[in-house]
Amino acid sequence: MNPDIATALKEVEKRGFLDIEPDPAMDLFAAIERLKREKNAVLLAHYYQEPDIQDVADYIGDSLGLAQTAEKTKADMIVFAGVHFMAETAKILNPSKKVVIPDLKVGCSLSDSCPPPLFKKFKEKHPDHVVVSYINCSAGIKALSDVICTSSNARLMVESFPKEQPIIFAPDRNLGAYINKVTGRNMLLWDGACMVHEIFSFEKITKLKLRHPGAKLIAHPECEEPILKMADFIGSTTGLLKYTQSDSSQEYIVATETGILHQMMKASPQKTFIPAPPNNSCACNDCPHMKLNTLEKLYLCMEYETPEIIMDEDLRLAAKKPIDRMLEISAKAGL
Repeated sequence: MNPDIATALKEVEKRGFLDIEPDPAMDLFAAIERLKREKNAVLLAHYYQEPDIQDVADYIGDSLGLAQTAEKTKADMIVFAGVHFMAETAKILNPSKKVVIPDLKVGCSLSDSCPPPLFKKFKEKHPDHVVVSYINCSAGIKALSDVICTSSNARLMVESFPKEQPIIFAPDRNLGAYINKVTGRNMLLWDGACMVHEIFSFEKITKLKLRHPGAKLIAHPECEEPILKMADFIGSTTGLLKYTQSDSSQEYIVATETGILHQMMKASPQKTFIPAPPNNSCACNDCPHMKLNTLEKLYLCMEYETPEIIMDEDLRLAAKKPIDRMLEISAKAGL
């Protein structure tokens, strides 16, 4: 092996991604397609990835769709263009497959807001409660949970328990509060949140709606309550995409990460999509973690099959049980 490459591979554990550059003249799209064929690899990408990564992916989806696809894949290698907990979920469901990610340090503010040791102590104070955890959490939190949910099936997972059953919902307080409202439950909420969905400006969105009176505001349930109250439609990332395809309106203000606008514009090119403004100087709302992945890093991780997701087997088995329960309940409900 080229000594420069060998040195770079050793640095992966320190830096989280390969510290080398592909040939600038290389057609990365063609190279990635070639590697998928040669290595029997499947490329899964979240809607919040940059457009180039979405366009080269084999499957694009939200957390539920990605988990379902990861569970069913026949590929030898899973290449996950998303954040770390998503690649972890793929590994939990596929222990015998190699799972690689373009940048090992692509974290998640929501997942980071719920450290397993602290949550374990919190859970021990409420021994009569079951735990419903949003999939946007670490394997350590999944292992402490009774069932996992996504934004698209959270209500279904919560309502799978009797009304009298006390529930802890973690880690997103905004999604938990929304599910409490639509189900009439009174779940105990862990105090975590997504930095992307908490930064939307109520004032700026109000002004935007005045400038675009025909536009509908559509929002992800991770947004804060004032945004959800003024929304015309609330749904998961996939739910928002499907709504813009079926709804008759021609203009939408979109309150979620801006990556989904790429798919919205591809599906409905005749419609107008406006990113909801945050309460800072930026005009849009990108997730800084999701955007750490690049097409160059994606090619390198496929070429050298690193950084790889490695997981302790006891932790994997404990985290798998609540995911399996979610997938089973979703399948029975036809989701």
